[in-house]
Amino acid sequence: MKSLQDKVVVVTGAASGIGRAVAVEVARQGALVAVSDVDRAGLRETVALVKDAGAPDVHSAPLDVSDRAAFAAYARDVVAHFGRVNVVVNNAGVALAGDFEDLDYADMEWIVGINLWGVVHGTKEFLPHLIASGDGHVVNISSLFGLISIPGQSLYNATKYAVRGMSEALREEMLVAGHPVGVTVVHPGGIKTAIARNARVSDKQDAEATADLFDKRLARMTPEKAARIIVRGILKDQARVLVGIDAHALHHFARLTGSRYQDIVAAVAGRTVKTRKAVLTEKDLDESVIP
Repeated sequence: MKSLQDKVVVVTGAASGIGRAVAVEVARQGALVAVSDVDRAGLRETVALVKDAGAPDVHSAPLDVSDRAAFAAYARDVVAHFGRVNVVVNNAGVALAGDFEDLDYADMEWIVGINLWGVVHGTKEFLPHLIASGDGHVVNISSLFGLISIPGQSLYNATKYAVRGMSEALREEMLVAGHPVGVTVVHPGGIKTAIARNARVSDKQDAEATADLFDKRLARMTPEKAARIIVRGILKDQARVLVGIDAHALHHFARLTGSRYQDIVAAVAGRTVKTRKAVLTEKDLDESVIP
């Protein structure tokens, strides 16, 4: 795909963050845009921004990507509206923090439903239309945590590794079949979005502390810059797009160390936990002697 001019681009999870920024960026490049999200208010804001960016036509609808029947109906509506689809960006995603033994099944099913099944639904429902377009592209948003595992992120890791594996296999299938559809899997590092603030956590996890850690120490890149990198990857037909210095650095770290990276990560995480406990103990002691 050499240009997005007059192409129809579908973006899920478009009410904020990377999804909104991608929708605006493709609109700037002349695309017709379909956006969806469960956040209706945020979606309305995105529609206004996409129109201001120059999109010739915008389709908007609320959508829970984990709902297969709803996604099928949404895909039919988008195709009926535009008559075709060229690009689908499966961006909608959520986070779940906590050690595996502390997670409950309801939260596990929630994250798998959105992060994995949402991507499966979006790919499955739109793929025939991408093939029929003669110039199609699937963009699936994985994560840095689809390249390297992190303690406390077991189910998030599981969904993002699954997205990576499915996307890479799909790309191979498109090449074998000779279909005119590119496939790109995206691995963002720390991007300044609301994903940590909207995350679920285990009963033993401090939600506020987890969100603060992400917002203040890990989220470094703006969604707008991430969107430009992603769109450039589409136009270059890149199989894998790493977004952020952290994504590049940790990807190379894992490649160089092999499976040993797990021991190194565990050691660093263990020291971090001990340091936090020491700080908390000292703080509690100080407070206990203050009248």
